[in-house]
Amino acid sequence: DEDVPPQILDGGPAIGSDQGELRSYEPAHQTIALTFDDGPDPEWTPQILDVLTRHGVTGTFFVLGDQALKHPEILRQVRAQGSELGLHTFSHVNLEVAGAWRDQFELRLNQLVVAGATGENTALMRPPFSSTSSALDNKSWATTQSTAANGYVTVLATLDGRDWARPGADEIMVNITPPGPEGQVVLLHDAGGDRAQTVAALDELIPKLQRSGYRFTAASEALGLEGTTGAAPAATVMFGTVLRWGFWASNFLVAAVIGAMVLGGVVAVGRALMLMFTARRHRVLGAAAGGASITAPVSVIVPAYNEEAGIEASVRSLLASTHPVQVVVVDDGSTDRTSEIVAAMNLEHVLLIRQENAGKPAALNAGLAAAEHDLVVMVDGDTIFEPDTISNLVRPFVDPRVGAVSGNAKVANRGGLLGRWQHIEYVIGFNMDRRWYDLAKCMPTVPGAVGGFRAEALREVGGVSDDTLAEDTDLTMSIGRAGWRVVFTDDAKAWTEAPASLRALWSQRYRWCYGTMQAMWKHRHGVFDRGPAGSYSRRSISYMLVFQTLLPLLAPAVDVFAIYGLLFRDPGTTAAVWLSFQVLDMIVALYAFRLDGESPRVLWALPLTQLCYRQMMCAVVIQSLATALSGMRLRWQRMDRYGTFAPAAQTT
Repeated sequence: DEDVPPQILDGGPAIGSDQGELRSYEPAHQTIALTFDDGPDPEWTPQILDVLTRHGVTGTFFVLGDQALKHPEILRQVRAQGSELGLHTFSHVNLEVAGAWRDQFELRLNQLVVAGATGENTALMRPPFSSTSSALDNKSWATTQSTAANGYVTVLATLDGRDWARPGADEIMVNITPPGPEGQVVLLHDAGGDRAQTVAALDELIPKLQRSGYRFTAASEALGLEGTTGAAPAATVMFGTVLRWGFWASNFLVAAVIGAMVLGGVVAVGRALMLMFTARRHRVLGAAAGGASITAPVSVIVPAYNEEAGIEASVRSLLASTHPVQVVVVDDGSTDRTSEIVAAMNLEHVLLIRQENAGKPAALNAGLAAAEHDLVVMVDGDTIFEPDTISNLVRPFVDPRVGAVSGNAKVANRGGLLGRWQHIEYVIGFNMDRRWYDLAKCMPTVPGAVGGFRAEALREVGGVSDDTLAEDTDLTMSIGRAGWRVVFTDDAKAWTEAPASLRALWSQRYRWCYGTMQAMWKHRHGVFDRGPAGSYSRRSISYMLVFQTLLPLLAPAVDVFAIYGLLFRDPGTTAAVWLSFQVLDMIVALYAFRLDGESPRVLWALPLTQLCYRQMMCAVVIQSLATALSGMRLRWQRMDRYGTFAPAAQTT
């Protein structure tokens, strides 16, 4: 059974409450109310307003909130022309199926947008997908009753131009030509597509009907409605303004995310292709180089502070080298049994130096002062060398231009997800980068875990500086700026203990990142140097700036865009874009693991690094930037040692 009263079904096109009772309103005799849905549109709404102005008539524009947010100035143009505004919901939702709360929300939001743009409220509304009063059914009648209870007048139509189908201007004119002298409410559109036919039909039909005695006016006047437009309360205008600015801010944010995603994608793809090419080139050149080896003994410096968990294993691995070594252990004021363990070993060629705690740079400089040989290897107290690590590490010193050599640091404690993530990062990120740095002659960091140096180069730069928290990067950049070559050899393997907790990892990477920024700032003037020193500085600092600072900040944009795209855009296209990045990462990872002789089985954890680990590294960069910009000086943060080395870890 239909609940719609007969007087409504057979009545006029407008329905509202009159002293608590619903009634319909009919347009005056020979009066036409031109109404337009789905706008405003920056192209077609102004053209329709021009036609109305040219013929001295006004209309009623039922606007969508989401469109009005984009073009609030057009709403003001409508009011300045003398036409009136009505509501068409915020997002063109079907109110009959949306539910009561959504109905109220859509209209309230729509009203706020109108108030924020014009300072006015309107009581006129037209539900999307509506037609004439005779087409009302139980669902649409329930919606009409609800909106009337909230003070709105529902304005339907008597003539539908069907211009949305673009049947041609002549057909539109036929559709909206009154069959007799009765008043009409005409339904047209000023948005949603090409409305050139609508504009042409109006421009021809309005003067034709005016000559026939018809009067054109806004819907409220044609229907005899009063007080449908009025000044909005100050709070409503304020909230509408906030909503409009919030929309622009969110649009800017979305555009920024998409821009960052595109930029990050371009940089990531370019970097991936570059790293794969240079890694292959580095391997070919390394194999072709061959050449003589170094036989002269080497001094190995081990700075140690509270390293009792791993110092014995580290020292014994150094003495097991196939290359003759002098091991200098510098105990930098340890509060544990580090010194006692080294002294109790009572090993030949091991010199133990005890000093008050002065920091790692001071410990390294103390070791340098005691070094007996022209080649020096620096190794952290938590690191294990393989028997041929030192001989492979010093081999490039055959070239007298080489001042420092980076070895291949590997994660020993790979158990658990965190260990696997760091293992993947070392193989892909650090070592692939170092191959490129080597070919580009701009190596910025010889890691403290495994680095070889020519004593002459160390003396030339004044030893190890304590100006930054990344003393290894600072030292390497000083050597590079002094004109020495810094190279990478991937067969000089050292097994190091990585952080075993998120807190320890954060602390380590925070120190690394902040220290690297300090080193870049310290050596910034190198970009203006002439000759090889300038070339080295420009390449190394540019690469670190782009790939160690900018790219980590941009990388999460891919994931943010993926979430946004899945929720608000084409999920299929979004998923394809996101997966393409994952495939690219996997290709690079497989190649990097092959070059390093590592099993690819661990790469099942790679997608998780994109979702979790990468976000953490981004946060670390942000915190480091904030610390640097604030002028704070970060103190040294030492990582806890767990003594997790095992022979099984020293296999590939």
